[in-house]
Amino acid sequence: MKKRVSNNKGCKNFQSTYNRRQAISLGVCGGLGLSMGQLLRAEDAAQKSVQAKSIIQLHLPGGMSQQESFDPKPEASVEYRGSFGVQKTNTGEYISDNFPRTAAIADKVTFIRSIVGKIPDHSLATYHLYTGYNPTAVIDYPQMGSIISHELGGRGVLPPYMSVPNNHSFAGGSGFLSSKYGTFELGASPNQAGISVKDFSIPKGVSLDRFDRRMAARNIIEKRMRQLESDTDKLNTMDDFYKQSYKLLTSPEARQAFTFKDEKESTFKLYGSEVVGLKGPDNKYHSKGLAEKLILARRLVESGVRFVQVNYASWDSHVDIRRNCLDHMPALDAAIAGLVTDLDQRGLLDSTIFWVTSEMGRTPKVNEISGRDHWSRVYSMLIAGGGFAKGLTYGASDATAAEPIRNAVPLNDLQYTIYNQLGIDANKKLLAFGTRPIDILKGGKLVKGLLG
Repeated sequence: MKKRVSNNKGCKNFQSTYNRRQAISLGVCGGLGLSMGQLLRAEDAAQKSVQAKSIIQLHLPGGMSQQESFDPKPEASVEYRGSFGVQKTNTGEYISDNFPRTAAIADKVTFIRSIVGKIPDHSLATYHLYTGYNPTAVIDYPQMGSIISHELGGRGVLPPYMSVPNNHSFAGGSGFLSSKYGTFELGASPNQAGISVKDFSIPKGVSLDRFDRRMAARNIIEKRMRQLESDTDKLNTMDDFYKQSYKLLTSPEARQAFTFKDEKESTFKLYGSEVVGLKGPDNKYHSKGLAEKLILARRLVESGVRFVQVNYASWDSHVDIRRNCLDHMPALDAAIAGLVTDLDQRGLLDSTIFWVTSEMGRTPKVNEISGRDHWSRVYSMLIAGGGFAKGLTYGASDATAAEPIRNAVPLNDLQYTIYNQLGIDANKKLLAFGTRPIDILKGGKLVKGLLG
């Protein structure tokens, strides 16, 4: 059992010695000048400060252009603004005309136009996005999903951290934390029939009774191994894996999360399942599959998953950025609007953070081959739910989207704020290698202007 850490500045050992009702009945708060009503109000305020239970991260690997998405520069010359126009949102702001559906739900989201990264390199920037640290040869840091899994645990039979379909190759892993806090990779993308998860079924010809007998035999063997094995950490981790696997293989609730049988056709259309990209090499139009991924992400959150990571498309547009946008952005626009609307209608938006990320932005000026190169000095993200403000455009870049000019948001500050909304103290230290204290996040601070 994890030891509860308190930020209470009252009497030493107060919280570990008395529960709330005992404290009230014994009058131990009298010396603090707190009445029962004040104590209850303080407790209620503390509970309300934890807004979110889960987070869905939609990652756009490669670096999506801010100018072609959430920070267009219509008054700049064409080599800076690109070849797209603008779309007025329902809050009166302007975003790229690649996002008409998102513009219609802008009153439910926040556009952040002043994200500041560190290094415009795919692997380094992705690692920083997922962990809050730059990679080093000395220590491997855990991903945000692993931290959340470690600090909050699960809310059901499903693992607390899952990836659709896979973990990003540059994103690291569970780092110095046990591998049991790593992401559960589905290994496949869903379609409208649902998803077939790798190794997520009892082998054919094996009944549940037979499967249970095999589990009992494994337990006997493991017990003997524990008697002989001096290093039990690995066995403990493996035991956790086996227990989790058993739950997944035998739980109707877990299976239900991966089927779309109860989803209406109107829900698929809401998420943009009918939206396609440009013609492929076979001269045919193909569904982008993002609608199904985000519907599955919503179902996983409903089933208790804490952190769902979804990857979509490739945005490394050094050549012909217009074509890349025309291919990928229609489905992205529909899926963003669909998920936000769906979460809101189901009463899940306040408890679920939806975070659209890219590891960097693109250069202010279009290059000689009609593309944009890497740029991390300022770029854009979208965030919604979980206590973040609604209908807000936060921060600003200069006339060509090259530098922040108002309310710069270093990436670590945004990560800190997300942790805060989940009830996690990002200043907390976790032990690496059993003895070395490491901050969950180094140097971040709360961005109060982003909160509702």
